[in-house]
Amino acid sequence: MSQRADPALDADLLDAAPLGTEREGLSGASAADEARVRAGFWPKLAGALSRIPFAEDAAAAYYCALDTQTPTRVRALLFGALAYFLLPTDAVPDVFVGLGFTDDAAVLATALNLLASHIGADHRTAAKSALARLRAR
Repeated sequence: MSQRADPALDADLLDAAPLGTEREGLSGASAADEARVRAGFWPKLAGALSRIPFAEDAAAAYYCALDTQTPTRVRALLFGALAYFLLPTDAVPDVFVGLGFTDDAAVLATALNLLASHIGADHRTAAKSALARLRAR
């Protein structure tokens, strides 16, 4: 599956997003990570959905990172972890079946463990809803 953003898919999946209304901007590398994640998260997740056991955690982290009520530092760390997930060539390239997503899972698990108190029930509910819609496609 292409790594390009699908505006229809993104709009559909963002409908479930528990986003705040005030936008606190990110800058520098964090802003670049945010742009990369916004453009590539859903296509990558959709293409790998059957191969990754941490899809719900990744989607909850995505919604938490987009939520402007989430503190800026937390958003920046989550966008960094999610941007790592999007890299096709990282410590263990994703093309290696069975091993390719282990490093992505480790990076995301570390971020989630550090930031678990910021990922709320609304983020998890949005993640479950989005994944159900992805699986139904």
